[in-house]
Amino acid sequence: MTRTGRRLRPLFTLYMPVAPFVLFALFPLYFMLVTSLKKNAELYDVNSVPFLIRRGVTLGHYQLLSQDTLFWSWFVNSLMVSVAATVVSVVIGILAAYPLARLRFPGGDSFGVAIFITYLVPPSLLFLPLSTVVNRLGLSDSLWALVVTYPTFLVPFCTWLLLGYFRTVPKEIEECAMLDGCNRLQTLVRILLPVAVPGVICAALFAFTLSWNEFLYALVFVSPAELKTMTVGVFSELIRGDIYYWGGLMAGACIGSLPIVVAYVFFLDYYVSGLTAGAVK
Repeated sequence: MTRTGRRLRPLFTLYMPVAPFVLFALFPLYFMLVTSLKKNAELYDVNSVPFLIRRGVTLGHYQLLSQDTLFWSWFVNSLMVSVAATVVSVVIGILAAYPLARLRFPGGDSFGVAIFITYLVPPSLLFLPLSTVVNRLGLSDSLWALVVTYPTFLVPFCTWLLLGYFRTVPKEIEECAMLDGCNRLQTLVRILLPVAVPGVICAALFAFTLSWNEFLYALVFVSPAELKTMTVGVFSELIRGDIYYWGGLMAGACIGSLPIVVAYVFFLDYYVSGLTAGAVK
């Protein structure tokens, strides 16, 4: 094979087959950005091309969010709730997944399956009993109501994900630590967690994504406008009956997607390097 053929081979065997899937995945983001930058005259013109901007770019929809709504308060509320719920859920998930992965006790396997089944229960069936719990705790109409209720679906997910990852870590490194005098908790903190950092990061990223995008609990448990999360606030302010402020909605969607994009991009290299380093190393 010639040098030119070797250079062109990845183009036909890798990039071209993957290109349709990349375009399919990026198209919603492109459409959101284009819609958020269009003027209303073009946005509501049935004869305009929905995928192109032909009458100039405007930032009026972003100004609408910043000046006429409490968007940035909603953004901060979503960030605080998502970070707090993620930290709590990952810590509890680690403490639950480790004994299920390493200890042998009656009903351990069944308990692991029960955790997974709990994650499959739709949130629409849980918000009614959870509302009773929230009211009795005196947390209604506060962000703490979301911090308390989000782990109900995040902890089973994190536990199940970390359970599978902990089982891939060789037991020998933990046995060596216990021979040197470490107890179970010290082995978990000093030996297993540094090795399992990629799995912990993966669980944290997915938990943050789920809590950031959550809508039902935030709609039911929080009523004051200044305490709403971004998903509920944008929905309630920019959809009024049969009137949809599409420019503002897409602007809010674009800004709302930034934390998720930043989180995945920031941890990508560390995540991949942790996976390729190997547990024994």
